[in-house]
Amino acid sequence: MADLAPRTGPNSDTGDELSHEPTTGTPRWVKVFAVAALALLVLFVILHLTGNSPGGPGRHIPLIERGAPQP
Repeated sequence: MADLAPRTGPNSDTGDELSHEPTTGTPRWVKVFAVAALALLVLFVILHLTGNSPGGPGRHIPLIERGAPQP
């Protein structure tokens, strides 16, 4: 492999400029997605514990048996 010429300029690694090393860790979009998923999970659990879930056991009972007015 050929030797590369030394780099000069604002992007050179001479130590004179601030180092912009790549950060390690979890990307921001992953953190945002995790927080949103956790919030939805907590909401789902709260709805089920309070009996307000969309699709609970009352969903399968006909309206007439639930006491709803007939059309």
